[in-house]
Amino acid sequence: MNYRELYEWGTDRLKDAGIAEASLDARLLLEEACGISRSDLLAHGDKPAAREQDEGYRNMIAKRKQHIPLQHILGYQEFMGLKFKVTPKVLIPRQDTETLVEEVMRYLRDGMHILDLCTGSGCILLSLLRYSNSCQGTGADLSKDALKVAGENAENLALEAEFVESDLFENIKGRYEIIVSNPPYIPSGEIPALMEEVREHDPLMALDGGEDGLFFYREIIKKADRYLYPEGMLFFEIGCDQGEAVKGLMEQAGYEEVTVSKDLSGLDRVVYGTKH
Repeated sequence: MNYRELYEWGTDRLKDAGIAEASLDARLLLEEACGISRSDLLAHGDKPAAREQDEGYRNMIAKRKQHIPLQHILGYQEFMGLKFKVTPKVLIPRQDTETLVEEVMRYLRDGMHILDLCTGSGCILLSLLRYSNSCQGTGADLSKDALKVAGENAENLALEAEFVESDLFENIKGRYEIIVSNPPYIPSGEIPALMEEVREHDPLMALDGGEDGLFFYREIIKKADRYLYPEGMLFFEIGCDQGEAVKGLMEQAGYEEVTVSKDLSGLDRVVYGTKH
């Protein structure tokens, strides 16, 4: 088959399997398997694929038909213009989380100390370090496997960061101008209804936020002020219906100028405030 025929074949197979973005996924997998770009597919779609390219592509399509996430097949995900390694041991970086990074960057100054709780792949912390100067960053996670991936991402991006195995603040020392977290926030009872790619392939510990989804917000807010410098700021990603609840928790704990920000879809996505 040539590239165009393979692409059409893959698209049809993914549509039959109920993959929502079948044509996009089929194209991205073809580009990865054949080492081509979108423009190559458009301009040279009639070029025959080599046998190993054909076989590699068919294997990828077979995996995607099983609803294995595209990013796990590719082995990476782009986030904030950077490429991050991902595995089934870390939450796949989502575009929504770029809103969190962008909000932090509005207040980030050169030389600040940043703590990223529930760091996972390290995408939040490493993006902040890449787009600032002389900042120091610590990423904490309970998962050794996640910390290994985060460390590899730091190395791949030629960035220096400290990664600590820690149950939230358990093994954290020092103080920070900024604490940021995208904690697990899905209510336990809602997890069985999540799409298969998330429910079956993202790590449960990165999803489950307890009975009401707010467990980790309460725990972090309860202790964060001990690790913040005066005028330090705490930033959270939230579920789209959790803005007022998390804002209330922060205000009750004495945070001021507590703000709820929306993502590109117009949904509540970030809550942040200052500890005076």
